[in-house]
Amino acid sequence: MIGRIPVLDLRPLVDCGRRPAKAVVGETFQVSATVFREGHDAVAANVVLRDAAGRSGPWTPMRELAPGTDRWGAEVTPTAEGRWTYTVEAWSDPLGSWRHAARIKVPAGIDTELMLAEGAALHERAAAGVPKKDGRSVVLDAVDALRDGKRTAEERLAAALAEEVVAVLDRFPLRELVSASRPMPVQVERTRALFGSWYEFFPRSEGAVLREGVPPRSGTLRTATERLPAIAAMGFDVVYLPPIHPIGTAFRKGPNNSLTAGPYDVGSPWAIGSPAGGHDAVHPDLGTIDDFDAFVSRARQLRLEVALDFALQCSPDHPWVDKHPEWFAHRIDGSIAHAENPPKKYQDIFPLAFDTDMRGITRETLRVLRHWMEHGVRIFRVDNPHTKPVVFWERVIAEINRTDPDVIFLAEAFTRPAMMHTLAAIGFQQSYTYFTWRNSKAELTEYLAELSGEAAAYMRPNLFVNTPDILNAYLQHGGRPAFEVRAVLAATLSPTWGIYSGYELCENTPVHEGSEEYLDSEKYQLRPRDWARAEAEGRSIAPLITHLNRLRRRHPALQYLRNLRFHASDNDAIIVYSKRARTPEGSHDTVVVVVNLDPYHTREATVSLNMPELGLDWHETVPVRDELTGETYQWGRDNYVRLEPGSRPAHVLSLRPSSTIGGSPN
Repeated sequence: MIGRIPVLDLRPLVDCGRRPAKAVVGETFQVSATVFREGHDAVAANVVLRDAAGRSGPWTPMRELAPGTDRWGAEVTPTAEGRWTYTVEAWSDPLGSWRHAARIKVPAGIDTELMLAEGAALHERAAAGVPKKDGRSVVLDAVDALRDGKRTAEERLAAALAEEVVAVLDRFPLRELVSASRPMPVQVERTRALFGSWYEFFPRSEGAVLREGVPPRSGTLRTATERLPAIAAMGFDVVYLPPIHPIGTAFRKGPNNSLTAGPYDVGSPWAIGSPAGGHDAVHPDLGTIDDFDAFVSRARQLRLEVALDFALQCSPDHPWVDKHPEWFAHRIDGSIAHAENPPKKYQDIFPLAFDTDMRGITRETLRVLRHWMEHGVRIFRVDNPHTKPVVFWERVIAEINRTDPDVIFLAEAFTRPAMMHTLAAIGFQQSYTYFTWRNSKAELTEYLAELSGEAAAYMRPNLFVNTPDILNAYLQHGGRPAFEVRAVLAATLSPTWGIYSGYELCENTPVHEGSEEYLDSEKYQLRPRDWARAEAEGRSIAPLITHLNRLRRRHPALQYLRNLRFHASDNDAIIVYSKRARTPEGSHDTVVVVVNLDPYHTREATVSLNMPELGLDWHETVPVRDELTGETYQWGRDNYVRLEPGSRPAHVLSLRPSSTIGGSPN
């Protein structure tokens, strides 16, 4: 039902308010609504933000976002985890109506005394709602001035329109016909749900031994633990492990996804299950659950969180196959159907069939997740969630987050947009994206504008630059400069990004031309790397990655998504964008990023900045510091850049704090 003052089309809004919008502690986001009324009287609006206990803070005044649009907005910031709500209150603004009319009539001598008398009465009413300590006397002085017949009409009006009077009444307005929207839900989660740097690696490759004439030996969780200090030193926050469970032997895949495995081939970790156990067991070659606990403990000491792959599928040898045959799809000949994504076939994997016993599968899923949660895992990267029913994930995530709201689920769903967006809306805290396949300026601008716009209310992108499955053609052919460019983009476009091990060595050889699979893929074989030698030979871009992660921690602007703004350049190979956020000290942190997307050629451009988006006037010039080189420049609205692959692929420019005070926080 529409209120006396209509309040329509609220944002952020997910599924018409049936599901909560998302935010994290300290994240600023805009609440907007369409507010109007009949006739010509003034209206105004404000936002009331309430925490999980129902306590409301000071209401936030809204402003019309563009004159004449009736679209009002304000920025709010939740300060604690939990289920918050926001409400938009719209109201008739009699003082606003009077000021508009008085500015026209009094100078023209129309109804002068009547206008001044009405103004005095309105200000007197308004003064009653202003606390003494907050300026009631200022408003009462305006009342006296409006009624003072010894002054000219212009002087009496000027006293009421004085800045100090308006400022007090902006904080304590006279509100009539207040109409409130229904409360809209906002789920406020911990910071890691939005901000973090991820590093993926296979524990079995770390410390593995491959020597001619000797059976290969897998690395273990203990040897993998020795890699953690280097990962932490690069500034990563999350270390993500592919499945660490026993691997089946039936139809085991050999090197490069071959159908025939040799006696020492280790198989794919995603073919989960053997007589040694299923989803709640550790592969015997990796060690024991005590070894996993030690891995998690060491990671925690280094301020790393452990994310574990949760792949809800089975090898033909999984205990569930015998114990719960009803959980699998059977073909007409009685065999269990293996996984397929034509033309790809995964003979070593049986997918689950949910509709025969979804309740039982849900119960077992919750048991497995809680098992790993008890061993210190609070982040799960979910493999192929789009191949399971959406309602299943909604139930699972809701049940886990009901008791453990800090647990984070990342959806690895490279699929149709409707499914990806729906998985995010029903509970997944993070999502993989199409970023890997967006390489041109137009593609990146359009896609990231979408992700940082209304979609940011429910879908948080995790920009992985590569995965064990995805070696993009841009990386295959662009060499080291391409790896540097994509790292800069991912680390600065999104608050969450990630790399799969080997990216820092610029590994870029596909299994064959036209494929995105790695040659000698680590999915099917051990792949130990000589990190020290690569660093000594200068083949590693780990220093750049380390620097980027340090910048992300140093600059609050890079820790948010909704503050992404794109700017113009006159070269289609040069992309320009900025981020701006309020610092804990109350000033503003502003970062401008300029990237040459061409990994082969030096490119020049004139960069044209939207200065108000940076909190600046159009005519201003400000000192900026290139955080990649330490150089300083003086930048204004239009600026020349020259970026050379390999030596200077990008500028990451920070505006000096003194030049960024003022304006809106995001």
